[in-house]
Amino acid sequence: MKKQIGVYICHCGTNIAATVDCEELSRFASTLPAVKVAREYRYLCSDPGQELIKKDIRDLSIDRVVVAACSPRMHEVTFQNAVSAEGLNPYLLNIANIREQCSWVHKDRESATEKAKHILRGAVARVLRHEALTARKVGIKPSALVVGAGIAGIQAALTIANGGMKVFLLERSPYIGGHMAQLDKTFPTLDCASCIFTPKTVEVARNKNIELSVCSEVVDVKGYVGNFTVTIKKQPTYVDYGRCTGCGDCVEACVLKKGVPSEFEEGMTRRKAIYIPFPQAVPLKAIVDRESCLLLSRGKCNKACVEACKAGAIDFEQKEEVIEKEVGSIVIATGYDPFDPHLLPQYGYGICENVITNLQFERLASPSGPTGGEILLKDGTVPKGISFLHCIGSRDENTNLYCSRVCCMASMKQAHLAKEKTGAEIHEFYIDINAFGKGYQEFYKRVREEGIYFIRGKGSEIFKRDGRLVVAAEDTLLGTPVEIPVDMVVLGAGLTARRDAERVAQVFGISQSADRFFMEAHPKLRPVATNVDGIFLAGCCQGPKDIPDTVAQASAAAAEVISLAAKGEIEVEPVAATIDPELCAGCKLCIEICPYSAIDFLDAKGISIINEVLCKGCGACTAICPNKAARQNHFTQDQVLSEVEGLVG
Repeated sequence: MKKQIGVYICHCGTNIAATVDCEELSRFASTLPAVKVAREYRYLCSDPGQELIKKDIRDLSIDRVVVAACSPRMHEVTFQNAVSAEGLNPYLLNIANIREQCSWVHKDRESATEKAKHILRGAVARVLRHEALTARKVGIKPSALVVGAGIAGIQAALTIANGGMKVFLLERSPYIGGHMAQLDKTFPTLDCASCIFTPKTVEVARNKNIELSVCSEVVDVKGYVGNFTVTIKKQPTYVDYGRCTGCGDCVEACVLKKGVPSEFEEGMTRRKAIYIPFPQAVPLKAIVDRESCLLLSRGKCNKACVEACKAGAIDFEQKEEVIEKEVGSIVIATGYDPFDPHLLPQYGYGICENVITNLQFERLASPSGPTGGEILLKDGTVPKGISFLHCIGSRDENTNLYCSRVCCMASMKQAHLAKEKTGAEIHEFYIDINAFGKGYQEFYKRVREEGIYFIRGKGSEIFKRDGRLVVAAEDTLLGTPVEIPVDMVVLGAGLTARRDAERVAQVFGISQSADRFFMEAHPKLRPVATNVDGIFLAGCCQGPKDIPDTVAQASAAAAEVISLAAKGEIEVEPVAATIDPELCAGCKLCIEICPYSAIDFLDAKGISIINEVLCKGCGACTAICPNKAARQNHFTQDQVLSEVEGLVG
């Protein structure tokens, strides 16, 4: 049967038409082999544009479609749905990318049009060899895993659980809440962070659909969308949480006199080897730090904590547990790490006393912090001058080029608190003020009116002179260098990807962007999805964001999970590889190179076999197979070669 192709060229407003002569391209397309009709339209992805394609399929018996437009990442699904609505197999469609690969990268109209002709000719040659493919359907387990229990993980878990699904919530720390649990107040409303956050942590503990595991992390993920098998390693706490009442008697009895720096208090106080992270912690249970416990690390201790515990909750025989959970979808909400100011010694962090980070200031300002909410210097006195430095570790070619988004507002909030609590002279050193959110600009204006001095210039150095700290900078508005003597300096440390982000990415098979944050499937159209179906992102693990945006993204990820489970089953793309058992020599090279662990080896037959549900169609196995036993559906050798031959003419 003779094949009949319809070619449709999109102007994309002026994105394509300004550089490529679409009318000339349409005339050229009509001369290509098997092309029945060629048309051009201003916005092909619009309803009228799609109707144009549908009408030709109906009236002209078109059985192949080529759309010359933007990247298939943008609208391939749109056009697949359009042709499917008329009964045409969606894989008999081909997209010729004449926007990103042509109009956007060229200026000369004549040359760009000529290149577009080559791209279009290759697309037409290829679509002639396309085969009808059928998607497979797989069931979806009605449960979800949320990794990370900061505000993003908590919001996602609660939303999913309230939707009636079972949720496994994992947290590597001994408490939930992440960095938000350390905050005193939130901008721009100055709400008490604990007041708005603690009820959520309590709700997590009480929700019957949420199974919470602290001191736990994922070490392996197998399976595919709807059917993930997750291996979890749970570290021993050496405390029976079923018995522990959180009374704190064991903490008082611990014989570790000097203690170790408290992680929750950002190293400003010390804790015992057995400790409760903070008074409002969830779960409110004690935990033994193996590294600092004299019994576990040296075998030298009188076990005073065991004797002090009336509930008999302390158990030094606890071992590491390995648990497996089966879930249908996964939300990754592992959060961020603050930038380490030690990497920029010019700011004197760790060298000069009273140079602290913004998180350390939060703990000073908090009523539950080491000073009971008073802003004090190391010697216990009230500072008379405080400087806040923005963009430490952000917007810097030597560290991170990106803006951390929250630092400006956090520094201004802290400046307000410092002014309120100390009456000190306050200076803010900034590059530009990023007050992007609702009510943020108004808050910025309010802080300026409180008598806080803003100096447009990034602090370049901090040093000591006459017993005081001196901040050196250039005021870029006045064009003059300035040196401001103060008693305390607060470094607005930016947000960075977690230190273990690369390992986490490897475990889940997801990608990272250049800044090491996890990469979304599409920055505009799929901002919470990843390149792995069924795995979603929430919060600062995807990039710096404030609390409202974090909560919104977590809710969006939860909605994706609930939507996926509601279907009961999902179609899996048939663009996957297959292995011809007659040609496979059992060399296992394909198994070694597969980034999705989609290939297994059948020892009985001595051949490799592909799990088509796990396969993402990357083509690595087809490229490395020495016997050409691996074949990539929709990207077969004859399809690719015909396109290449069409491109070169």
